[in-house]
Amino acid sequence: MSIAIGRQHGANSPLPQGWELRHLGDVAQLNPRRPADLARDNDAPTTFVPMSAVDETSGTITRPESRPFAEVKKGYTYFAEDDVLFAKITPCMQNGKHAIARDLIDGVGFGSTEFHVLRPGPCVIAEWIHFYLRQPSVLRAAMAHFTGAVGQQRVPDYFLENLAIPLPPLPEQQRISRIVREQLAAVERARQLTETQVAAARMLPESYLRVCFSEDLEAQFRSVRLGDCFQLRRDVVHPRDNPRGSATFVGLEHIESGTGLRTGSVELNLAELTGRKPRFCRGDIVYGYLRPYLNKVWVAEFDGVCSVDQYVFIVDQEKADADFLAWFMRSPAYLARAPIDTTPGQLPRIRTDEVASVEVSLPSPEEQRSIVATVGEKMQVFRRMQAALEERYQAIEFLVGAILRRTFSGGV
Repeated sequence: MSIAIGRQHGANSPLPQGWELRHLGDVAQLNPRRPADLARDNDAPTTFVPMSAVDETSGTITRPESRPFAEVKKGYTYFAEDDVLFAKITPCMQNGKHAIARDLIDGVGFGSTEFHVLRPGPCVIAEWIHFYLRQPSVLRAAMAHFTGAVGQQRVPDYFLENLAIPLPPLPEQQRISRIVREQLAAVERARQLTETQVAAARMLPESYLRVCFSEDLEAQFRSVRLGDCFQLRRDVVHPRDNPRGSATFVGLEHIESGTGLRTGSVELNLAELTGRKPRFCRGDIVYGYLRPYLNKVWVAEFDGVCSVDQYVFIVDQEKADADFLAWFMRSPAYLARAPIDTTPGQLPRIRTDEVASVEVSLPSPEEQRSIVATVGEKMQVFRRMQAALEERYQAIEFLVGAILRRTFSGGV
């Protein structure tokens, strides 16, 4: 049985001159046994590679451990310098937990039993195998050959043994691998730069709100308690009341931290409720009081129900703008004033009376609306920036696959 990956590796697609199509099991040894003559003192430091030590993005061992030989010599996977490690279990396999074993103590190592080990033969180098196996098309094919129960599925030996791999002469493998390493290093630098920019962009909403609700600006306005601007809605849907019909559910998981953006919702059949659900109405402030530092504050766009980890506040529209209060409650100024309970053994939380006690500097209605409009414009800038960075990140992810695909079609 031969497993060919991709159109360029099919039987009817010619390979570049001098290349040949071989089974991986014919050019590499799969899961080699530990040498019988491997002699090490029981306390000798030995490289150990748990699955967590492999970086799925770079495909390298970034956090190897050193353990006494006696601790790892039995019950773990053996490998040697320049062997290729291939994670066989889901989801590690499709996530890219694959690497070349390098810089091992005394040239040997042990690791997770969920690794397949491939030892290159005389006609193939480790990089060639490693790069080939990291192709998205290969990983998709491996998923199609999973065996075992859901949640514990693994890539069987025969998949790797029978995998058809295009093989140029050794000098060509070395030349191409060198180019691919350079290209992937450039991609990794671009990825790290983008990740840095994404992290910086995530700080923008907090920065905007820090400026809007700074002490200097707030000093210009009268100070009131939040409890003077809204009251708790005490309308709860309870299963014991035999409710009927449907309702839109918006939980903590549907609210974006820091921005109040609703990212989803769920339609519930009220007759099937298993627990109570607070009601909210359009214009209410729905506030996540569990781990309040997450700033999950949403102004309801419609009527519905939420989780018991959220408070619903009815805003007195003659006194305050709901969006203004919501932006304040997402701000560092609110968190600095809120008496958040951090009882040991429990998640941080805040009671309704504690929320009501927080003071807010309240400008005129016109000024409130002006501040809301300004913050909204800045958030739109943030979202455009966020979308552009996400698009760039996706392009970088695609680029890795494109480089590897081109490599094994003879295009490098």
